[in-house]
Amino acid sequence: MQFVYHPRAGEPLLKVDTREYEHLFKVRRISVGEKLSWRNLEDAFIYEYEITQIGKKEAELALVSQKELPLMPSNVLHVGWSIIDPKIIEKTLPMLNELGVSKISFVYAEFSQKGHKLDLERMKRILINSSQQCGRSLLMPIEVFTSLQTYLEAYPKSHVLDFSEVKLKGDEAISSILIGPEGGFSQKERLLLQTQPIVGLTCNTILRSETAVVAAASKILA
Repeated sequence: MQFVYHPRAGEPLLKVDTREYEHLFKVRRISVGEKLSWRNLEDAFIYEYEITQIGKKEAELALVSQKELPLMPSNVLHVGWSIIDPKIIEKTLPMLNELGVSKISFVYAEFSQKGHKLDLERMKRILINSSQQCGRSLLMPIEVFTSLQTYLEAYPKSHVLDFSEVKLKGDEAISSILIGPEGGFSQKERLLLQTQPIVGLTCNTILRSETAVVAAASKILA
């Protein structure tokens, strides 16, 4: 773990629920006087706190020092991802977070199952846990669009990953890319996409949506 997350990290005194941070106080057995690095995932600072008191329900920490230490990729990539099974999305999120995807817009495409509902709070917790492990200093924003049309209105210059003779090489200046759902885009959606720049991958196999999104992000960011 590179740091510990708390939304109020940066304040002179920090009170934490020992049950919420059970891993620290019961598993790692952190004791009074020890120092830990904390982030709030809203600024670039890492805050060092000393544990001053540990009670049964709450621990108190005092701010010792702070240092501006941003940890983000040099390239910026926004990903539009057509909604698939939320369980698969949740398993894939840590990989995209580690790669440094800047933001994800989830899109209800026509072939997305409308019964799929995203648990945004659970996804936020997954991203927080991932950031604590990989060291990422800012929390990845996520948002949801109800249709492809509303997505394109918000991101009119977004590239699209699809079958194309123009292959994604990784050296293009791509800042936004849309990944389709299982089954691809509908004919109606393809009409909306006909003016968008389309790129493809060099592999000839049919990729699952989660494989495609990781492959595209890796090509552009890694």
